[in-house]
Amino acid sequence: MRLRDKIAVITGSGRGIGRLIALGMASEGAKVVVNGTTTEKVDGVVAEIKESGGAAVGNYNDITALTGAEGLTRTAIDNFGRIDILVNNAGISKDAMFHRMTEEEWDQVMTVDLKGVFCCIKAAFPVMKEQNYGRIINVASVAGVIGNVGQANYSAAKAGVIALTRTLAKEFGRYNITVNAVSASHRTRMYENVPEDVFQQLLKRRALGRMSREEEIAPAFIFLASDEASYITGQHLGVDGGLL
Repeated sequence: MRLRDKIAVITGSGRGIGRLIALGMASEGAKVVVNGTTTEKVDGVVAEIKESGGAAVGNYNDITALTGAEGLTRTAIDNFGRIDILVNNAGISKDAMFHRMTEEEWDQVMTVDLKGVFCCIKAAFPVMKEQNYGRIINVASVAGVIGNVGQANYSAAKAGVIALTRTLAKEFGRYNITVNAVSASHRTRMYENVPEDVFQQLLKRRALGRMSREEEIAPAFIFLASDEASYITGQHLGVDGGLL
């Protein structure tokens, strides 16, 4: 119960890794705000947490605008009285070779993957500052460090997330707020269209025995959100089988 009575807000937690982070934090005692734009997915995760004896509430705000992020923060305050943990997990990809990438594809990824992080932190920071406590964990990507063919928009956005993480760690430290980033390399929906032989070649080329499994990733977030990690800030943690 490392997160007993902590209040955790997790964006994009209606599915995938976000869902597992929400379930994992709830199992460690956190009260969770599950955020996503697909109502049935969000409600499903809330139901899972409650069925396991935890406390959770859903939020369906689009966090790519500050008003939506402020509404997400209000959901935490109105239901649980504070916000201790913010996990910026929401993200999308719109892959294309750069010479074929449209302005719309560039803007869509930047808006969700980078501006969304800005908006959520901007909304949560005043509350964390007032209570002199906070744990912010951003989802980055290996692509933001080493790049990836066909992902100029995604790579640039995630590089921005890493730089934002390091900058805010320096700014927020005086308020007992830690800011870290995690990059994982599990096989998400973003890999659905990659043929198996190509996927295995990718692993071999990068000297990986395997990618991480989804269930192996959430514990990293739980640790960084806990008081055990109070001395860790401004870090970019790779949970990626050795890509970084």
